[in-house]
Amino acid sequence: MLHHKLIAGEIPGTYLVTELINEEDLLTIANQIARQKLAKGEAITDKYLAQKTLQAILQTREREVFVALFLDNQHRLLAYEELFLGTLGAATVHPREVLKSALKHNSAAVLLAHNHPSGYAEPSSADLQITEQLKGVLQLVEIRLLDHVIITTHTCVSLAERGCC
Repeated sequence: MLHHKLIAGEIPGTYLVTELINEEDLLTIANQIARQKLAKGEAITDKYLAQKTLQAILQTREREVFVALFLDNQHRLLAYEELFLGTLGAATVHPREVLKSALKHNSAAVLLAHNHPSGYAEPSSADLQITEQLKGVLQLVEIRLLDHVIITTHTCVSLAERGCC
């Protein structure tokens, strides 16, 4: 069940609101729908949809959260994991732990993301450095780093689109 104030519409992917909802309800519903889209076995074929799905999950978090989508060769989702929880302005990322999870799920590819609760979407030098480290570590075991996305309430920044992955 998604939410007690919401029912599925007749057309797939549509919903009817059964009573008034507030902003908190709306964000909760968006988060629940986003998590359903990250069901095991779902193909991640549209990078913008993946970004928006992750944005719905991470945008309201008050601390930095570093997550990974572990994918097979056809970019079907094997697992979604919240790997590291940080502070308001930083999350410590350990490449060894990312690699361990990627191997545990027998991943062929990984899509990484983390939020910037400050609302400033530009990557920090630490973001660029850890992306480069993770790319190298994953390449050693033939796992592709597809992207590292930085998420705020209003936007997503793809480091792959900037040539960093």
